[in-house]
Amino acid sequence: MSKVAVVFHSGYGHTLRMAQAVADGAGAELVAIDAEGNLTDAAWETLNAADAIIMGSPTYMGSVSWQFKKFADASSKPWFSQAWKNKIFAGFTNSASMNGDKHSTLHYLFTLAMQQGGIWVGTAQMPSNSKAAQRNDINYVGSFAGAMAQSPSDSSPAEMPQGDLDTAKLFGQRVAEVTAKFRA
Repeated sequence: MSKVAVVFHSGYGHTLRMAQAVADGAGAELVAIDAEGNLTDAAWETLNAADAIIMGSPTYMGSVSWQFKKFADASSKPWFSQAWKNKIFAGFTNSASMNGDKHSTLHYLFTLAMQQGGIWVGTAQMPSNSKAAQRNDINYVGSFAGAMAQSPSDSSPAEMPQGDLDTAKLFGQRVAEVTAKFRA
């Protein structure tokens, strides 16, 4: 069985909620980046032992949070030894605005994965973009590169749209399925 890890930073709890949905879908272990941008030694070992690493960060000012960036910079250690080469990678993000430049965050995560020698997995989910589309439909935000969610700035994590959480869970399932095929 493949080992999947979800490494993420969450500033206000929305990205945590999304990470939990991704992890539920993937049968993955959650690895939280703390408020200072650090991981424990055990968390680094979890990432090193994983067959797939799914990365998540809120989109702040058009990119990942500084805490996630600190983690990314610290990942130069496994980069130097190519410890994560040929692992499966994927990413997700959340922002308050419908667009919110979330794609810039996913591009950052993709670039980090490519620097690590990884293999990227997208959502493979058709967007809900017809006139009949509802906010709680799967992939309402319409991303192929990775899972995206939108949470109004005055909403609590408990108020996240169920469609975004369902999208995240399906995304986690896809990453787990691709990882199993790749590792077979």
